[in-house]
Amino acid sequence: MQITFIGGGNMATAIIGGLHQQGGHHLHVVDPNAAKLAELARDFGVSTASSLPEQLSADDIVLLAVKPQQLKEVCQALAPRLNGGMVLSIAAGIRCDAMARWLGSERIVRVMPNTPAMVGKGVSGLYAAGGASAADREHAETIMQAAGITVWLDKEEGIDDITCVSGSGPAYVFYFIESMIEAAEQAGFAADEARRLVLATFDGAVELARQSPLPVATLRTNVMSKGGTTERAIGRFEAEGVKAAIIAGAMDCRDRSIEMGQQLSQD
Repeated sequence: MQITFIGGGNMATAIIGGLHQQGGHHLHVVDPNAAKLAELARDFGVSTASSLPEQLSADDIVLLAVKPQQLKEVCQALAPRLNGGMVLSIAAGIRCDAMARWLGSERIVRVMPNTPAMVGKGVSGLYAAGGASAADREHAETIMQAAGITVWLDKEEGIDDITCVSGSGPAYVFYFIESMIEAAEQAGFAADEARRLVLATFDGAVELARQSPLPVATLRTNVMSKGGTTERAIGRFEAEGVKAAIIAGAMDCRDRSIEMGQQLSQD
């Protein structure tokens, strides 16, 4: 595939790294940051430029990896150069109908990735606008699977749903890890040892959940014994409303995703 990345930030770099490992693609990156372009060229052998190409072909795939606030300007600048090519957007919030207006094309696939893509463990939700073909969907899936797993969404509103689970979810996990590290330090472990213990605990628990046929709730209760230490900890979590707060926070995240989409998709 011929893929032009508009923006060379962390998420673009993660996808470029995965595609570089796949091999067989021509990758071009446009970014005003000369140092970033030099780094990408050195690490992945991509071609680079500080400005948009004069023209693209209908066979080119353009991956928009700019900040949402910049997307309208970029799309409008891209429109006369696009020649009907496919556009893949990882910019948060911006709806397909808004991009279609700015680009003059509905050949769009919208993606919500997450930061573990940086280590090849990402989750990406994908939604294809009406102008995207079956081949476009296949190309989008190939690109995003270079950074992890993919999930196709039947409705664009599904982007808001997956944002509150996988898109923002790593931050929830990091928040819990952060809290556990602080608890380990309070218990007397040195900072580096606390981090090592907590990360290994999370890694082991996730792998057990992945391999076990049991529900996660059952795995939790299997750690608990009547009147024991784990039961005391979980009892405090329940009394403090930790689970309810996590669920409510995720729903707040979804609501904010909807709000941002409405605000940023206006002309």
